[in-house]
Amino acid sequence: MTLADVLLLGFGLLALGAALAVVTTKRIVRAGLWLAVAFAGIAGAALVLTAEFLAWVLVLVYVGAIVVLLLFATMLTRAPTDPSDDLDRPRLPGALIAGGVGLGLAAVVAGAFGWTFADTGRRAGGGAAAMGEAVFAEWVLPFEVLSLLLLAALVGAVVVSTRGATNS
Repeated sequence: MTLADVLLLGFGLLALGAALAVVTTKRIVRAGLWLAVAFAGIAGAALVLTAEFLAWVLVLVYVGAIVVLLLFATMLTRAPTDPSDDLDRPRLPGALIAGGVGLGLAAVVAGAFGWTFADTGRRAGGGAAAMGEAVFAEWVLPFEVLSLLLLAALVGAVVVSTRGATNS
């Protein structure tokens, strides 16, 4: 087992643990902060796989924008951040569905890629030129739709927060 394998395992466990904390915490602000930790773990795994551009895009876009948008939307809408007993639901059905989906995804990934090891000595596919070409050639429409969705969410948060300020 090489150092790259140990680092990948560590970042994977960090991301998995933080993702579990996101869905099990009862406070939305803490869930947003755990989400930032999960994204940072995924970015660390991308760094180990020599996909530096992807790692920094993950940090800038997801940690720097999505999580901040979630936290600001929570603060602007004056949503209750305390745990609420009336919103709790039985956990067993959700855990069974999540476990089934997780096992199904693991089976699909293992069937598609097998149990191969990543070649971290190679620099193909993770560079800025390859990523930029893929984003702006094949993925330009989903990229633009996502930017419009984020803009709509931001405008919606501002509208909801101004309505709350005028009613009180």
